[in-house]
Amino acid sequence: MINDEQAVEIFKALSNQTRVNILQMLKEPEHNFSTQAHVIKEQDFEGGVCVSDIRSTVGLSQSTTSQYLSILLQSGLVESKRIGQWTYYRRNEETIKNLEKYIGLKI
Repeated sequence: MINDEQAVEIFKALSNQTRVNILQMLKEPEHNFSTQAHVIKEQDFEGGVCVSDIRSTVGLSQSTTSQYLSILLQSGLVESKRIGQWTYYRRNEETIKNLEKYIGLKI
C-alpha cells in the first residue's frame, strides 16, 4: 500500500497531460510503439519501450521526454532498465494497482 506522501508524488506526476499520455501508451506498447528489438524475454523486461521511441511518439525533445520519464520513475509509476546502450521504460503495474487501492480506501 502506498502512503499519503507517495500518493501526492503520484498525483503530481499525473498532473501533466503528456505524462498521462505516456502512461496510457505504455499500457499497450505493442499497439503504440514499434517492436522493441533489444527487449527479449530472457532480459525480463517485456513491455519496455526505448526512450527514443517514446520521444518520437509524443513529439517532444529528448530532454523534455527524459525529464517526464524521470518524474514518472520517481513517482513509481514506471520502471526502467538499461539494456546495452538503450534505456527502456514500462509501467509499474504494482504501483498503479496500489494507487487504485489507495483511492478506494482513502479518497
